Amino acid sequence: MEMKQHLIDTFKFNDVINKKLLEKIAELPDKTESIKLFSHLINCQYKWMARVNNDPKHHELSWWEPLYNIGELESQWDKSLQPWLHYIQSKADEELATEVQFIGLDGNTYAAAPQDIALQLNYHSIHHRAQIQSFIRKQGVEADFVDYIGTKYKKLS
Repeated sequence: MEMKQHLIDTFKFNDVINKKLLEKIAELPDKTESIKLFSHLINCQYKWMARVNNDPKHHELSWWEPLYNIGELESQWDKSLQPWLHYIQSKADEELATEVQFIGLDGNTYAAAPQDIALQLNYHSIHHRAQIQSFIRKQGVEADFVDYIGTKYKKLS
């Protein structure tokens, strides 16, 4: 499988599972920490896309703000995801492996391949999804099975 398709598949998996997670967050008596982490995932997608596109205002974007309300999370998630899907679909594997430069928080110039940034966003999503799953369980709500393999295996007998 080419990297391009792998990245698209990975983003689509995270999209489905994160939307499933939003349904559980809506059931929580205390949504605060879950909303904070989910908002962070959205903001990371916006900020990294701004960096990839050399947006001169990318440094003005926060990793943690804005904090969205529960009713905005799904639409903001979709809005932050679409540029990534479009970007990846518009590039060849070689372009996805070619480093782009960006200015880090410390003002220094860094470089990373867009494919690695895309992987980071998806792995980061898995990390925070696990934290949110813990918040769900601690509040007595049954967490969904959100492992990747659960979307791939099938019962034979």
